[in-house]
Amino acid sequence: MKKILLLSDTHSHIDDLILKYVAQADEVWHAGDIGDLAVTDSLKKLKPLRGVYGNIDDATARLEFPLHNRFMCEDVDVWITHIGGYPGKYNATIKSVIETNPPKLFICGHSHILKVIFDKKNNLLHMNPGAAGKSGFHNVRTMLRFVIDKDKIKDLEIIEIEKRV
Repeated sequence: MKKILLLSDTHSHIDDLILKYVAQADEVWHAGDIGDLAVTDSLKKLKPLRGVYGNIDDATARLEFPLHNRFMCEDVDVWITHIGGYPGKYNATIKSVIETNPPKLFICGHSHILKVIFDKKNNLLHMNPGAAGKSGFHNVRTMLRFVIDKDKIKDLEIIEIEKRV
């Protein structure tokens, strides 16, 4: 069993509230637009980290993190990428793989809009944790946490870090 904290779109921002939730997880996953790698360095000091780079990330981040990260967590096939779209509107570069070899859990960021949708057509769970950083148009900073237990994804929680003013 693994307790996962999922975040995205930090845009160089990390704070004690995010780190409080990191400390409660077994692993942290970052779905891109990291910004300053001090963010991921802070996360890695506390917990194992899996991530991808996003469209704002520089060459240094792109050397450290892949564009796509597909792996097994327990018995769940997970695919993380930054710009992936969502059920019915997947990114064109992703759509054919989703249709021919879907993961059980597909994660992306980019939109700053928290979404959790079950894709019935492709039999997968789509998650976008919204944005944990302070840059962007979102009104509430958000993250997701959940448990992967063998082949089950359960105990999903939305974490609202703070409303932006």
